[in-house]
Amino acid sequence: MKFKTKLITLVVAFLAAISFALPSQVNAANTDMVDTSNHNGLMTYDNYYDMLVHYGVKAVVQKVSEGTTYVDPTAKYNLASAKQAGLYLNGYHFARYTTVEGARAEARFAVAAAQSAGLPIGAVLATDVEASEQANNSYAANTANNKAFMEVVQAAGYRSTIYTMGSWVGTKMSVDKGWIADYPYNTSHDRYTSHHAWQFRSDQQFAGSYGNFDVSQLYDDFFTANQTPSPSAPVTSVPSQPAKSNTASDTDYAQTGVFKPSATVNIRTGAGTGYASVGSYASGESVIYDHVYIRGTYVWARYLSYSGRYHYVALGVNGGESYGSRSSNAQTYSHTYYTVRSGDSFWSIASKYGISMYTLAANNGKSIYSLIYPGESLYIR
Repeated sequence: MKFKTKLITLVVAFLAAISFALPSQVNAANTDMVDTSNHNGLMTYDNYYDMLVHYGVKAVVQKVSEGTTYVDPTAKYNLASAKQAGLYLNGYHFARYTTVEGARAEARFAVAAAQSAGLPIGAVLATDVEASEQANNSYAANTANNKAFMEVVQAAGYRSTIYTMGSWVGTKMSVDKGWIADYPYNTSHDRYTSHHAWQFRSDQQFAGSYGNFDVSQLYDDFFTANQTPSPSAPVTSVPSQPAKSNTASDTDYAQTGVFKPSATVNIRTGAGTGYASVGSYASGESVIYDHVYIRGTYVWARYLSYSGRYHYVALGVNGGESYGSRSSNAQTYSHTYYTVRSGDSFWSIASKYGISMYTLAANNGKSIYSLIYPGESLYIR
């Protein structure tokens, strides 16, 4: 009996030690909000709905612009998908400004990009201040520039706040109530509870979604105010009327769909045979496209690769032979696989899809030095 009592005591002490050594469920941060951008590609209804149901994500903040020249090409599609899934919508602009006038110019550009992407008025349009331009600027200049940016954004009907690193708060700029990044996750760190949100990690992964994601815990309703999410089933986008150019045979229209080639088709950097070929799709594979172009002899589909660049494949001959089948319901396809062919390598397959060969290998539980065999199916995303 004495031995049994002693054993129980030791077990209890051991379990208590584990409970103190590991972060408890109570102390774990909430995955309330996720960042998305071109680095994650086109996000579908299924991607966002899975985040909502299985991870508790309730808000998204999508990159819409950077500087005064870059508009994120995934913003409009991703915001529409997030809205369908029932998430609160927000946007952010990656700042490059160094002066008050520069900040105002970027704010006007960001507002136009946000409006074009469908970010609802009243939502948050934050300024992401973490670049080398601000690192080399003075505390006073950064503070004044951020204020100027937010004033323009707020005058346009959006709300605004500052996103920056915890180490920059009070050292590189004044941040009264912002969205602060500080990771890796550690329960002993200041969680920035006096601010709107704390971004606690940058390497969150979600099943069925591509790449790493930044995720945040919310402390108030700043990123969820002025909206009433109304989730709906994914809908098939209806193509608009073709916008005719000066050439009768050259038209284009927005259309989302899935193309499955019946033979090998080349991937090109533009909608035409004169553009460089950067890979190919084989029979049995599929590609989700977001725009259709008719250019003389051929009909082309455009899709966004994971590198953030647009690529194009021929759907068939204009008024003639089709090179495969098309389905209009692109949002039912949330996973992409590739069947290895003779001569393939991690490098050639990764280049085709615009991802890192290291990511491709890791997605399949391999290293870049692992052998792959013809007929083997590799998970792309």
